Amino acid sequence: MKKIAILGSTGSIGRNALQVIEQFPDRFQVVGLAAGRNIDLLTEQIQRFRPKVAAVLDQELADDVTSRLPGDTGVKIFAGSTGYQKLASHTDADMVLSSMVGAAGLIPTLSAIRAGKEVALANKETLVMAGALVMGEVQKYKVTLLPVDSEHNAIFQALEGHRREDLKRILLTASGGPFLNLPKEQLESVTPAQALAHPNWEMGAKITIDSATMMNKGLEVIEAKWLFEVPVEKIVVHIHPQSIVHSMVEYVDGSVIAQLGMPDMRVPIAYALAYPERLKLGLPTLDLFSVQTLTFQEPDLGRFPCLDLAFTACKAGGTMPAVLNASNEVAVQAFLDNRIPFLGISRLVDKVMQEHELAPATELEAILAADSWARTRAEEMIGRG
Repeated sequence: MKKIAILGSTGSIGRNALQVIEQFPDRFQVVGLAAGRNIDLLTEQIQRFRPKVAAVLDQELADDVTSRLPGDTGVKIFAGSTGYQKLASHTDADMVLSSMVGAAGLIPTLSAIRAGKEVALANKETLVMAGALVMGEVQKYKVTLLPVDSEHNAIFQALEGHRREDLKRILLTASGGPFLNLPKEQLESVTPAQALAHPNWEMGAKITIDSATMMNKGLEVIEAKWLFEVPVEKIVVHIHPQSIVHSMVEYVDGSVIAQLGMPDMRVPIAYALAYPERLKLGLPTLDLFSVQTLTFQEPDLGRFPCLDLAFTACKAGGTMPAVLNASNEVAVQAFLDNRIPFLGISRLVDKVMQEHELAPATELEAILAADSWARTRAEEMIGRG
């Protein structure tokens, strides 16, 4: 019986993970659930899965959750950043699924690593912001870090059983989002509702907008660099609208190993939770006779400048990826709030990056300082118009 704590249980990844866990009650037990403000769903999850601990954004929300629960649940409710860290390092947890959205996942994930927990990582921002620091801690504490994102999980599978010195390139696939074929002149006027209509995946608002701008793929490039210890020059993005090939690995002899499957996040989640075993999920299987055609194309960086900005940040190193991520988080929320246009996301991130004074990212304090500066500067630029 593997005991699981979930950071971000009310988000898309968290909800899918709980579906997998519920399907295999003899294999998994939920011991911790952490959410932000969605206490309606969290309360339901607590009553259904009976964890020992839960955590929410602040004490007021914690008190609200406590008041909604019957007295026999026995769950302890933590609050704030300290609460998330307590949950992530809880003694009863064997594995922590890190699926909080954005930079908020960094410190709790570090807490899980430092507590020696097995980590299933769906929070790419942890490695975008602090890749060197986090992977150093993974080595120090001898922790198993398993990727959950469908692309990185696919790469992980394609690398299994092969010599890393034989690796030539990582081929990261991207759907291209809802605006792949929209005329460029119409991109300025797209609405949040249009950007949230992803053609293949059901995801939270932030990651869906990131998919539309292809910033999500840029963040995944940076994540892949740290996860698989490869220089960014060996990572190539391929747009693959069908989202059937989840990513590929090319070897020096010309062989390309790909992982294929229907676009359903329960597959990579289950593989991470049960690794090295595979679970019989009972999901629809891939029928290539029905799919018939798989297409690939090179990304247009003129259409998707956020992808180019991510490569730039990755090559710059230091605190630049943290600045990229922080300014993007502010920009995406501003777009969702109708404060800036769709193309304003990339313009804002570019401006903040240009103003940033690069610093080493070897210490957590420097990374958090860069994150804070970028958020403040981005908000100032939005306010200035």
